[in-house]
Amino acid sequence: MKIAAAQIACSRGDIDANVAKMRQFAERAKNAGAGLVVFPEMADTGYSMTIIQERATTWTEGAVPQLQETAAKLAIGIISGVSEREGGAIYNSQVVIDASGQVVGKYRKTHLFGPAPVEEHKCFSPGNELVSLPWGALRLGLTICYDLRFPEVYRILACEQRSDVFIISSAWPFPRAEHLRVLALARAIENQSYVILSNRVGKDEGVSSCGGSAIIDPYGVIVAAASADREELVVAEVSEETIRSVRDRMPVFADRREELYEKRSKGDARS
Repeated sequence: MKIAAAQIACSRGDIDANVAKMRQFAERAKNAGAGLVVFPEMADTGYSMTIIQERATTWTEGAVPQLQETAAKLAIGIISGVSEREGGAIYNSQVVIDASGQVVGKYRKTHLFGPAPVEEHKCFSPGNELVSLPWGALRLGLTICYDLRFPEVYRILACEQRSDVFIISSAWPFPRAEHLRVLALARAIENQSYVILSNRVGKDEGVSSCGGSAIIDPYGVIVAAASADREELVVAEVSEETIRSVRDRMPVFADRREELYEKRSKGDARS
């Protein structure tokens, strides 16, 4: 199947305008033959803690019902970073919508970015669960932005949950653009899995996102990539056969030494 990653700029606080743009990119993805399109982190509100606190909604209103309508109308799957309000808490989330318009999954960002001036922990509650779900013959592992710096997340998704396609919605900034590229490549190579990276462009409160959205295959080959500063759509074929071929040629999962890792995790004082 083909999967698309949409690289967009967002209008801060203008949910209707952002959803309208997402609808346009979903149409482009459908016309390119994609069965799934992935959007960046906080694509509904823009990446501003003040705005998110003001505009975050439950998923019975706001962006999610509109995205469900778009998915059903176009018969395409949509995964997007969106705000989520539940009771007194706000989450930095991903919604998964299938081609019939049904919400079939969600992930709440587990690793919140703490350094100033962002200080996500002052706005969001952290999620406490790693999430994967089947998508046809594939299994998608869901992650958001800063999660990329924690290889344990992807190892669990790959080894324990059997994910073979990592979905990353991001608002990664320019000063660390090379980190984004290298870490995304590493997650693909070490887990012999596809990476579908949808990053933002544009500015939020003076911080520029660095683009570079990409689709990386299980061998670490960048099969499609976007620029650093323009809105673009990248599309590529994602193949179960390619995953199997890479893993058969180099069986790293079979060669893992779980007994050593478990011993180290127990904190042997002599080591």
